[in-house]
Amino acid sequence: MARGFDEYFGHSSGHWGEYFDPPLEENGRMIRTQGYIADICTDRALGFIDKNKDRPFFCFVPFTTPHSPWSAPEKEWQQFKDKPITQRATDPDKEDINETRCVLAMMENQDANVGRVLAKLDELRLRDNTILFYFSDNGPNTSRWTGGMKGKKAGTDEGSVRSVGYLSWPAKLPAGKTLTQISGAIDLLPTLLSLAGIPRVGDKPLDGRDLSPLLFDQSANWLDRPIFTTWAGRVSVRTQQHRLDEQGRLFDMVADPGQTEPINDRQPEVAARLTAAVQAWRKEVFPAPYPSALESKGKNGLRPAVANAVDPRPFTVGYCEFPISMLEARDGEPNGDVRRSSNAPNCSFFVNWTKTEDSIVWLIDVHTTGRYEVSIDYTCPEADVGSEVALSFRDSRLKGRVTYGWDPPLNTNQDTLPRPHGESQLKEFRPLKLGEIQLEQGVAPLTLQALEIPGKSVMDVRRLTLTLLP
Repeated sequence: MARGFDEYFGHSSGHWGEYFDPPLEENGRMIRTQGYIADICTDRALGFIDKNKDRPFFCFVPFTTPHSPWSAPEKEWQQFKDKPITQRATDPDKEDINETRCVLAMMENQDANVGRVLAKLDELRLRDNTILFYFSDNGPNTSRWTGGMKGKKAGTDEGSVRSVGYLSWPAKLPAGKTLTQISGAIDLLPTLLSLAGIPRVGDKPLDGRDLSPLLFDQSANWLDRPIFTTWAGRVSVRTQQHRLDEQGRLFDMVADPGQTEPINDRQPEVAARLTAAVQAWRKEVFPAPYPSALESKGKNGLRPAVANAVDPRPFTVGYCEFPISMLEARDGEPNGDVRRSSNAPNCSFFVNWTKTEDSIVWLIDVHTTGRYEVSIDYTCPEADVGSEVALSFRDSRLKGRVTYGWDPPLNTNQDTLPRPHGESQLKEFRPLKLGEIQLEQGVAPLTLQALEIPGKSVMDVRRLTLTLLP
């Protein structure tokens, strides 16, 4: 909501570990919902559309599915669990057929939910003059059909980043038109602003282009451009005809869309030009490390750290417009013997907090100086109750105790297929109110440590919430 939305419902911790009866954020507060996550989010979207039917509105519905963990509603799973898979992965030996079936079941559910949105617009007679854009964020997260393209999610090749995109506006745009020019998510802002006739707020340069000339057949002066892709520091660049991959290999994407034969030796000037473009883009876009006093104390002693491990940027907290800031375990750094509940940080929680030398750290950027209420979503066995903890930021410090036991079991009723290795099962967490702390504006580590540990462990930690007080 600090980004300008009037209402927010969903989650902000990567993909989610609970699809059935999930805990979700509602305008800054966690609530436990009932049903399947895509159905629940669609219900909220329909309610929002109905409430705003008499005025212009913007509704963004980013479905969690399809993604691991593999959980589909029973109706859709029964429809697909025995189906033969005829469209196979580029490398079929790496494909898990049952996972693909579950993906198809999840997509069947998503298709139905998209249909519900369209039906609502038809019911309200808004369909003709509503701009609809349906797209995905990257290639598949497992080996499955990509039309012969190379790569999947967590890469920078064509199959890793090329995604479906459908745009509909019956009152203004012709049906059945296909754009062959390359485009990217960076083009969404300028394009949607142009189509809606809304002036842009802000004057920082945009990387994307307004695609409306292409949509309205005014493409005579459309110039080729590079589109860059990065993942974990690796960079690839795509033009209308070529892709230079993260290893510097050049491919002709028109003649060889599967990236099977590098052509550096045949077109060295193109390879050199795109290599220089990647170097310039890196210099412009990649941020310098944020200075930090973070130190990680592990088995090999102290080691300096400069930022959050998952994302090097600090997390901005404390907007007056939206005073609630949730710091997920996903975005924190475990130090000492503290570890995550799974290898994948998304939707994980911190466990094995057993020593006073251990700590949990978030690198934050405090936007507004003031008093903040602090709560921790936690679990703790009754036998371990009583640990004293301290939260510190610069010269400010807050102490509190784990005063109540709460030790629910892990939820084991979520998965259609066995949960992939590295993804955490979840449980019900409760908020522990720690107190209030004074935070001064600026960037520094927010550190949670234990001062006394009377039991075997301090607590398991799902998130820390800061609320700027009036």
